[in-house]
Amino acid sequence: MSRALDVLPGWPARLDELFGRISGEFSRAEPRRQARKYPEGLLGGAKRKNGWQLAEQIGDARPWSTQRVRSHVLWDQDRVRDICRASVVEQLGRDGVLIVDETGFLKKGEHSVGVARQYSGTAGRTDNCQVGVYLAYATDRSHALVDRRLDLPEGWLDDAHRREGRIPADVAFATKPAMARAMIAQALDAGVPCGWVAADAL
Repeated sequence: MSRALDVLPGWPARLDELFGRISGEFSRAEPRRQARKYPEGLLGGAKRKNGWQLAEQIGDARPWSTQRVRSHVLWDQDRVRDICRASVVEQLGRDGVLIVDETGFLKKGEHSVGVARQYSGTAGRTDNCQVGVYLAYATDRSHALVDRRLDLPEGWLDDAHRREGRIPADVAFATKPAMARAMIAQALDAGVPCGWVAADAL
């Protein structure tokens, strides 16, 4: 068990309960085990959350098993998102607000999906990065992310980049405000209680 989980009372049991809800989305035992260990790695004390350090955090000798779950094993990420979002509302209460914001991830290479020279509010400058748009649910008890979209510059939607990044054919270009509106609409359609929505510049 990671040190971060040790200092959060009740979280190991909550993770077990949540994973009980999503475990059926993984048809084989080995990906199911890796998917269960992955959040512990993210919550652990590693300074960088790369494959090798996450593997070390969860007791694996190499990162391949966890990387396979993230990139090769077929599972419905949106279905898992829906289950997690419902759990967040249950845990935090129904008097919440939705919050939209973007985050940039600086990158050195050119192969991470969506990476391009673009403005990152996180870095405060134009640089080589990925940009994600996130939706959070917040109450006076706490807050948690409930949805995400990766900003794909139009150059990533040609055939060569689609193949390289395994980008599905039905994924089309969308502006960050359009992605935010879609995430808000999906949350409301799913019954997420929301008195209002807050957003930073996108």
